[in-house]
Amino acid sequence: MEHVIAQTSSGKVRGIVNNGINVFKGIPYGGPVDGARRFARPTKPAPWPGIRDAFEFGPRAMQDDNAFAMPPEMLKLFTAEPLPMHENCLVLNVWTPAVNDGRKRPVMFWCHGGAFISGSGSSPWYDGANLARKGDVVVVTINHRLNVFGFLHLDELGGGEAFGSSGSAGMLDIVAALEWVRDNIAAFGGDAGNVTIFGESGGGAKVSVLLAMPAAHGLFHKAIMQSGPAVQMASREDATATARRVLAELGLGESQLGELRRVSADQLNKAQNAVVRNVSMMSFANRRRMGFNPVVDGTNLPGGPFEPVAPAISANIPLMIGTNKDEMRLFFGLAPWLDKLDETTTRERARMFVGDRGDAILEAYRRARPNDPPRDILLAIATDHAMRMPSLMTADRKTAQHGAPVFVYLFTWETPVLGGRLKSPHALEIPFVFDNLQAPRLAGDSPTRFALGDKMSRTWIAFARTGNPNNDAIPTWPSYSIEDRPTMMFDNECRLQNDPYSAERLAWGS
Repeated sequence: MEHVIAQTSSGKVRGIVNNGINVFKGIPYGGPVDGARRFARPTKPAPWPGIRDAFEFGPRAMQDDNAFAMPPEMLKLFTAEPLPMHENCLVLNVWTPAVNDGRKRPVMFWCHGGAFISGSGSSPWYDGANLARKGDVVVVTINHRLNVFGFLHLDELGGGEAFGSSGSAGMLDIVAALEWVRDNIAAFGGDAGNVTIFGESGGGAKVSVLLAMPAAHGLFHKAIMQSGPAVQMASREDATATARRVLAELGLGESQLGELRRVSADQLNKAQNAVVRNVSMMSFANRRRMGFNPVVDGTNLPGGPFEPVAPAISANIPLMIGTNKDEMRLFFGLAPWLDKLDETTTRERARMFVGDRGDAILEAYRRARPNDPPRDILLAIATDHAMRMPSLMTADRKTAQHGAPVFVYLFTWETPVLGGRLKSPHALEIPFVFDNLQAPRLAGDSPTRFALGDKMSRTWIAFARTGNPNNDAIPTWPSYSIEDRPTMMFDNECRLQNDPYSAERLAWGS
């Protein structure tokens, strides 16, 4: 096996050459975050002597592996061999065509999904080898603190300096990883002056937050949000309520915050699991960020990120943003209650998804989709409420800045798995973006997947290189405008469409 060595600011690392791509796994970008450093800002990693092997992924963040309850037939589309968990999870992975060659390649910095409570950058879905090989780019994926370890806001409970920034620790980890890229990526053949942050689901929300964080300003130059808009993050009040729930689960009072650094990581993990289960549906209808999320604390995250307007600090950052046609089918597509809908239960479910507007939205969708059964209409409402409408709001507010361009897409390719019941669900576009379609899972075994994967990966690479996604693989894609709303439809035949599903959009008053 051929090895390769690169120099970092903390010491030398040895990676593996695999089919022409240099792979480095588990490189520390931050110091320990357990014990007295729990909930604190990340520090630089300690230097190491000699050469450190970077052959294996580092530990995942502490999390609940059952955070998203899914039926067994769905789980088999996602499960992989789980890696160990540990608080000290501040590690990153690099895929690059070359090291120490003086070249300046675009850097694609991936933020993993998982709603700020789960996930890792070591998922096989995020393997960066094909992107690096195809686009002559450097791909970076990261792990960082999640859930209670990364987003426990203690300021209003007397946290003071000892626990300052505890509600943003997980995002400050990502900033530290971007600082590592700034300081070290040249040795890995990358250009610190051309960094694209991109992510899906919770990863897209992380991109949203980074666009509004002063500490992240200047560390990246382009952004892509995939099915993960975050118009508004947690308020101080809601974040404090979550912190109180954690203390109650641990049997602690507000005068015992110091004990939070002495209880075991497993105890904390169990407490956060209980809190997450209790608030899982509380925030859906009104889009409030309950549970563990970055906090609008006025300092690390001054506002928004995209409420009431797009962040001025990132007005010059080009943005690509989009969603999948049937996002919520990943979560509800196999739900038994969808097969037992009458008029009363249909209206009840619509109100469950969107609150008091349920009846009006339901009628508007029925008019727009007269031939759709109730289950399809409800899933479309849930998808648009959770993903598409906030994404279009983000695009509208970013466009209104008259700064850098915005490009909007809609992914409509349908997977054949599970009898086609999932259609174009949440997360389906990820293997197309990374061009990792060899092993059939969520994308199934359709032979058309390879051609679309080639088109989409080339499009993401083009945007990372220049800030413009146009390339020979797709039709001409103009930047977004509120007047025409041009949208790239990604399917077997990619096409541009102005304002797709406009009747549904108008139902929301957008």
